[in-house]
Amino acid sequence: MFREETLKQMKAVFEIEKNCIDEMKSYFDEEAYLRAVGFLRSAQRIGATGCGHSGIMCRHFAHLMCCIERPARFISPAEAVHGAMGFLTSGDVMVFASRGGKTKELIPILDICKKKRVRIITVTENEDSYLALNADVVLKQHVNRETDRYNSQGTTSTTSLGVIFHVLQTALIEETGYQNEQFALIHPGGAVGERLNKPMTGEDYYEF
Repeated sequence: MFREETLKQMKAVFEIEKNCIDEMKSYFDEEAYLRAVGFLRSAQRIGATGCGHSGIMCRHFAHLMCCIERPARFISPAEAVHGAMGFLTSGDVMVFASRGGKTKELIPILDICKKKRVRIITVTENEDSYLALNADVVLKQHVNRETDRYNSQGTTSTTSLGVIFHVLQTALIEETGYQNEQFALIHPGGAVGERLNKPMTGEDYYEF
C-alpha cells in the first residue's frame, strides 16, 4: 500500500506545475520574445546548449526547430570547446539555458559566440548573471518550486523551460508562414505522419 503522504505529493505535482505556468504569464516580455523570434527567423543555423536537465530540454528545442525546417542542433558543453562551435557562423544564433545563469561550463561557449558574432539568446531566472548580461536578448524563466518535497529535482524547471521553447516555435510558425504540408513531407512516420498525409477535410482544421 502507498502511504497517504505519497499520494498527496503525487497530486500536488499537477498544482505546482499548473501554478508555475500561470505565473509565467506575468513575466512575458513582448519586446524580448519578438526580438528573439527575429534572431531565430533570420539565422541560417541555430545552436542550443545547457547542462543537466537544461541540456535535455535544449535537445528538445533543437528538434522543435528542425520540425519547422530551421536547421538546429544541440551542442554539448563538452563538445562545444572541442570544435563543435564550428557549426555556427556570424549571424547564427546560440540559445543558452541556465536557470541560475552561472553555469561555468557555458561561459567559454558564450565567449566564443561573441568573438564569432553569433547572436546570443539566454533563458534564465537570473537576469543579473553573466550569461544574461552578455546576451543579445534575455528570456526570463520562472520557477515557483520543484515538485519534490526537497525542492531540488529538475521538474517544474524543465516544464517552464519547455513552455518558453514552445512559445518560440509557435511564433516562428506564424512568422515564417510554415505550412503543415511541409511538415507532412518530413514527418511521414508514425501516427502523426499518417494523419498529416491523409486527405484533409474541413473537420481536420482548427478554427481560432
